[in-house]
Amino acid sequence: MPQAAFPAIRHRRLRASRALRNLVREHELSVNDLIWPIFVRDGTGIEEPISSMPGVYRRSVDKIVEAAREAASLGIPAICLFPYTDASLKTETCEEAWNPDNLSNRAIRAIRDAGLDIAIMTDVALDPYNSNGHDGIVRDGVIVNDDTVEALVKMALAQAAAGADIIGPSDMMDGRIGAIRTALEAEGHQNVTIMSYAAKFASAYYGPFRDAVGASGALKGDKLTYQIDPANRRAALACVERDLMEGADMVMVKPGLPYLDMVREVKDRFGAPTYAYQVSGEYAMIAAAAANGWVDGDKVMVESMMSFRRAGCDGVLTYFAPRLAQILNG
Repeated sequence: MPQAAFPAIRHRRLRASRALRNLVREHELSVNDLIWPIFVRDGTGIEEPISSMPGVYRRSVDKIVEAAREAASLGIPAICLFPYTDASLKTETCEEAWNPDNLSNRAIRAIRDAGLDIAIMTDVALDPYNSNGHDGIVRDGVIVNDDTVEALVKMALAQAAAGADIIGPSDMMDGRIGAIRTALEAEGHQNVTIMSYAAKFASAYYGPFRDAVGASGALKGDKLTYQIDPANRRAALACVERDLMEGADMVMVKPGLPYLDMVREVKDRFGAPTYAYQVSGEYAMIAAAAANGWVDGDKVMVESMMSFRRAGCDGVLTYFAPRLAQILNG
């Protein structure tokens, strides 16, 4: 049998035209893959730029409703609320976190009252309300786990009562998913979804976010005693497995791009709906490079999203969501 002329295997045949490339494309991006994180602050009619995150704003509740309306019009299925809490409301015991009328809960109700067809995700962690800047209650310099879990349960119940669709515990305390799920069921919130920040690493990429929620100046010490060491793969997988067993519906890997290996392993091993957070530092690097003309911002943004999908993500929390939606909608 005669052999084919060299080179017999020409992979480039399937790259020769846009039509052929589209026929063999393995992964697709959709607006349905997006969750838009937005920051809420007190006041009226305010859109305050965040210097470390070009193009991102802290918005008053009325402007949050406008942002949610924009997201819904673009087909973005969900937004995630993060509060910028006034320093006068921050205490060591964090009571403002479960105040029914705190910023996040007021924003949830305002969006619900506007009748918008969009899912609302919330953050469950104490750092925006903590005078120590930590995700948990601090006593004698130690972040106490079980008392923090009790506080997080109250916080989650207040958010569910306000109308949240997705509860996002981002604190990394042990046992909080089981406690929150039990409390939600007991209070009649059986349909409220939990997306656990199950593999949240102690990362240097969070700096701009802490500025955005006003926690960076308050933070005393670091978060290494509860967030996962970036060197530890098995520890992250153990946390994901535990949170799924305790009742998480979806899990998240955070940060995103530097941890795509973990995204792939989580998805392959557990098969659960898996998300990543393209965190503030990742966003800021792309936005700054684009602003300086060093990269094509739109192309890098889309490429970064495709890397999440290729790694196994079902969706991504990204500050680029509105621009991505515009591109994906054509």
